[in-house]
Amino acid sequence: MPTPLTRLPAFPAILLALALAFGAAPAWARADADSSTPAATPAQTLQQLSNQLDTAKAALQNAQQGKAGSTPLADLRTSAMQVQDQARQLADSLMPQMTALQAQLTVLGPPPAKGGPPEAPEVAVQRRQLDKAQANLNAQIVQAKSLGLDALQLVAQITGLRNDQFQARLAARTNTPLGHAFWSDQAHSLPNDLTRFQRLAARWSDAWSDAWQPPNRQPLLLCLAAAALLLAGGRWTLQRLWQFVATHWLPDGHLRRSAMAAVMALSTTLVLGLAARLVHLGVDWNDTLDADLDTMATSIVRAVCLAALMAGLGSAMLSARRASWRLLPLTDLAAQRLRRYPWLLGGASLLVWLTERIIRSIGSSLPATVLLHALLALLVSALIGLVLLHLRRARRAADVVGDPQARRPLWVGLMGFAAMLGVAVCWLSVCLGYVALAFFVAWQMLWTGLVAACLYLLMQLVHDLFETLLSPHGRSGAHLQAGFDLAPGTLEQAATVLTGITRVLLALAALALVLAPFDAGPTELAQRTLQLFSGHTLGRLTIAPGTVLGAIAVFVLGLVLLRMLKRWLGEQLLPKTAMDPGMRDSIVTLLGYLGGVLVFALALAACGVSLQSIAWIASALSVGIGFGLQAVVQNFISGLILLVERPVKVGDWVSLSSEVEGDIRRINVRATEIQLWDRSTVIVPNSQLITQTVRNVTHASAQGRVRIMLPMPLDTDAARARQLMLDALKAHPSTLNTPAPVVRLDNINASSMTFSITSYVRSPRDVTAVKSDILFDILQRLREAQLPLSTPQSMVVRTLGPLGEDSPAAPSQAS
Repeated sequence: MPTPLTRLPAFPAILLALALAFGAAPAWARADADSSTPAATPAQTLQQLSNQLDTAKAALQNAQQGKAGSTPLADLRTSAMQVQDQARQLADSLMPQMTALQAQLTVLGPPPAKGGPPEAPEVAVQRRQLDKAQANLNAQIVQAKSLGLDALQLVAQITGLRNDQFQARLAARTNTPLGHAFWSDQAHSLPNDLTRFQRLAARWSDAWSDAWQPPNRQPLLLCLAAAALLLAGGRWTLQRLWQFVATHWLPDGHLRRSAMAAVMALSTTLVLGLAARLVHLGVDWNDTLDADLDTMATSIVRAVCLAALMAGLGSAMLSARRASWRLLPLTDLAAQRLRRYPWLLGGASLLVWLTERIIRSIGSSLPATVLLHALLALLVSALIGLVLLHLRRARRAADVVGDPQARRPLWVGLMGFAAMLGVAVCWLSVCLGYVALAFFVAWQMLWTGLVAACLYLLMQLVHDLFETLLSPHGRSGAHLQAGFDLAPGTLEQAATVLTGITRVLLALAALALVLAPFDAGPTELAQRTLQLFSGHTLGRLTIAPGTVLGAIAVFVLGLVLLRMLKRWLGEQLLPKTAMDPGMRDSIVTLLGYLGGVLVFALALAACGVSLQSIAWIASALSVGIGFGLQAVVQNFISGLILLVERPVKVGDWVSLSSEVEGDIRRINVRATEIQLWDRSTVIVPNSQLITQTVRNVTHASAQGRVRIMLPMPLDTDAARARQLMLDALKAHPSTLNTPAPVVRLDNINASSMTFSITSYVRSPRDVTAVKSDILFDILQRLREAQLPLSTPQSMVVRTLGPLGEDSPAAPSQAS
């Protein structure tokens, strides 16, 4: 069963660098010795690569035939990839020489024609030498490229064979532990397995006895004492030292918390790993251990470091004793209940590795191996199940008490569901006899959890680090602003961009580490990515389940990444710029269009569709686009014009007619959404905003104008009335000082004078409410000052009697 323990990846390798420093001196000595040897010529390098490739091919044939003692496929694949890489580098290094030779031949000119005058003897000799060198160099380049292609084919062949073996192991079924046959096989193989284990124990006992002899006893005791001192106070000393450094050198903020979690994880890993290394060094002080036991001890040190990393990282992220240092959004009750499980899971991972190593060393029987794998799978899955159970109970207890809980992100819920599914698969697989599958799932849950925890910690640390270093209010940010004349917004944008790029790189590295047990390490993932984006010709469409599923996966993943990018731009990067909201929305929308087209093109490429394959579809649809889809295409193009030219943008107040007047809320592919005053939404085709007359109230200026006309009698004190109106305008909080409010005497007629009142507010949307408030205030002030407004004049019409009659009793009519 392949496990990542045999090849420690980037994260643990970085953390274990100091712990393994004692074993680096021999390697440095060998490197110094190798550096003194002369470099091999290209011909010698090609011969070495050819021999190495032939050896790998022969070993692969032995592995396919199932011969004993054959080289592991992982080593063969690594050797073939080294040949491919070295051949490519050799071909690239020879190309400049070929260019130089061609330039020299160009300087000499073309060779003389037949029958013409011969060239000078010196030139002829130089030409022959250059032609010979060019031929030899060309042959070496061709041979290097041929070796690279052969190595690439061998890598593909080895990868396919490893995948077949890997799937065969996972699909292998044994007797179920619930049946009698399973335990009967254990009883038959137990005596032989115990004998083999006793032999291994006797070898270690003899090694310990040799290490306890007088020549080696004193170094052994010193190493054991140093290891005990490290275990007793190493973690405490490192953490207190970091607290002192953080208090005096780091500014207040989240960086102290994330850095403290990293130091706690590192201190646990370094102390336990270095203690294990000291014990190994003391036992093997004078080469007491043989080659097999020394290899086993070195692997045990690595396993201890990995288990210590798991325990220290989990304890640091939980921070059960100090809630202020806790990175995970957990309650105190949940952290207290889970404080022992990081150490239990680390111990379980160490037990898994020790069991695997002992099984390989003693060559245990198949029944014993199956039993141990089943027990380990049940143990690991049970611990993970208990962690999930405690988390669920802690959430229920918090709900009962009424404590507010942070909203869990989507990926947390997905990981929890995957963990529950993995626990169920482990127990069900063991009961059905698929022990290899259960063991692999259990280990993969441990490994994925460790990688996810490292990724979460590093992402938090990177975010806090860039935020602190590039903060405009911090010490480093102030130095950058003064030294490079940078604006505060530029530093914030740089912090956001650097954080996003680093997080993407960390996520890709974590993905490669998670996929490592599936025989898809970082190198192979990088090669596949380069092949995906390299220029290659796609043939006809091939309908295959794997191709279709791959295209669907590319499309879904592309849409998810595009959505995350749009959200990051719209919520983090662009708000820190000087762009207005309409411009930011236009950029995000355009990015969505272009990204959608790119994702669709990548999905087609993954599905095996080329432009030649869909040319006939475009030809057939051209007529339909010209007639039936003309309006849709017109609106789409109009939408692009709106986003680029921006005659109207999101947030503008526009008027298309007497009925359509409101704020633009969104510009889509086909239509634009306009919200009216009554909160209803009108969907307007984009072509109308391009072809028709549109009144944009906020295009040139976002200010609104309040205008009021007030008639007053002719005998009114105009200066006093004007002052009262100005006081009312200035008293309103929405009135802008620039432009200043104005009260003018607009007109005078036979019966009244008319005042024109004008003020400006921040938005045209506030005009109606502000006008109403100002009118109420002006009327109140005029009433208190006893300055009435002019009232409409009434007309009286009298009807008199006949001429000469002037009787008071004559009928009359008034109106």
